[in-house]
Amino acid sequence: IMVLLAILTAAAAFIFSTIRTPVYQSTVDILIQPARTDFGLTQSAKLLLDAYVAFLDTNNSAGDVIDSLQLDTTPDALRADVAIASQADKFLIRIEVENENGDLANDIARRWAELLVQWRNEENQKQRREDRVTALILDDPRFSLDRPRKGINVAAGAVIGLLLGGVIMFVLEYI
Repeated sequence: IMVLLAILTAAAAFIFSTIRTPVYQSTVDILIQPARTDFGLTQSAKLLLDAYVAFLDTNNSAGDVIDSLQLDTTPDALRADVAIASQADKFLIRIEVENENGDLANDIARRWAELLVQWRNEENQKQRREDRVTALILDDPRFSLDRPRKGINVAAGAVIGLLLGGVIMFVLEYI
């Protein structure tokens, strides 16, 4: 019973994973770099990382991305597929985009990163050169398969089948 259920649930997980539409995740990192390395400007830049994330994580930014890439979606729907987070210890802002098309996910991530770089360049024009904080895109965005992960799903299905088979065997023995 345990082996049969393990095989059945593993096969069901494989079929489910095969039927599901793949979703890709694209990631891009943006380095926030103060013009000088003194403690004051460095601490200010760290504190402002969350403000930069707040600037990016808005419907206005999503609307700019939609307009420039001519996407057929709403800002709220696009923002639901995007995660933007800061890493203060590395002076990074990471943008992760999920989409069924890996190349489109890359384009969205790149455009969102370009928005921050463009905005920082505009803001820097108002500052003295030694007080500027620049934003640099470290690498081109790259996508990878986010889900479904067939191997993990099949293994989880087999384990669940084994456990379910054990419960059924225990109940049958108890009866």
